[in-house]
Amino acid sequence: MKLGVIGAGAWGTALAQVCAGRGETLLWAREPDVVAAINRDRENTLFLPGVPLSPTIRATGSLGDLADCEALLVVAPAQFVRVVLAEAAVGTRPLILCAKGIEAGTGKLMSEVAADLHPAAPIAVLSGPSFAREVAAGKPTALTLACADADLRAALIARLAGGALRLYGSSDVIGAEIGGAVKNVLAIACGVVAGAGLGENARAATIARGFAEMTRFGLARGARAETLAGLSGLGDLVLTCGSTQSRNFALGVGLGEGRAAAELLTDRRTVAEGAATAPVLRDAARAVGVEMPVVDAVCALLAGTGVSEVIEALLNRPLREE
Repeated sequence: MKLGVIGAGAWGTALAQVCAGRGETLLWAREPDVVAAINRDRENTLFLPGVPLSPTIRATGSLGDLADCEALLVVAPAQFVRVVLAEAAVGTRPLILCAKGIEAGTGKLMSEVAADLHPAAPIAVLSGPSFAREVAAGKPTALTLACADADLRAALIARLAGGALRLYGSSDVIGAEIGGAVKNVLAIACGVVAGAGLGENARAATIARGFAEMTRFGLARGARAETLAGLSGLGDLVLTCGSTQSRNFALGVGLGEGRAAAELLTDRRTVAEGAATAPVLRDAARAVGVEMPVVDAVCALLAGTGVSEVIEALLNRPLREE
């Protein structure tokens, strides 16, 4: 199965490296300098510097070059997935969605965005604890691949898994998506805890209570509890809530130190998906009657409320049973 990867950021490049272990892989990038560097120097010097890339990766700036690929990994940032997919000719080829977020303006998950544009295309979701640099370097990683079609799910797992990458199958597409989207927002919250120097007790509490919020929202949207407790939910949450390798955690550290969100987001070459997802998630949770106080706190910080004020509000919420 020949694969194409749409999006040559760090994660897209790492996934292309995985796919290239079993044959030629096409990697689409919007930036001409990224295309040139990969094809000439075998390195994505802009988004994944220092990682030698497989000779079986070929970068292109034309989505039309992916026409003979049998399946497409969509690794554009969540808020750009609609724009990119609108330009792509997909037909009935499977789309493996790798972005973690909820679309601003519509409140739709990436599978819903893809279905809007390409209703005939089968949908799969690849999600879980995965720092791009470690995956590209061949370090052991386990992810969830969710797809409602059992045969397609097995075929995609057989094509992608191997070496240091282990994949677990699931039919719960919604659960895999919600886990990835919500954990990005919670990683910002844990970064705030670190940046404000609140200690490890507070970080553990934020992870635990954040996971409770993820579970409540996921179940309300039709996800399964075991998916949210697996790699694409709790697993990814644990990874990104304690390391500045996480763009969302790093953003939270800056907020916790008292820096303005506008300044932190302007400085970034790469995208912290949780910043765009947080207000959309807050509104989606309210629409289904789910309380998400940690998510609300992140939204307040991104909107400019002071760290001390937000922390005080969280600690003074009415006491309740767990």
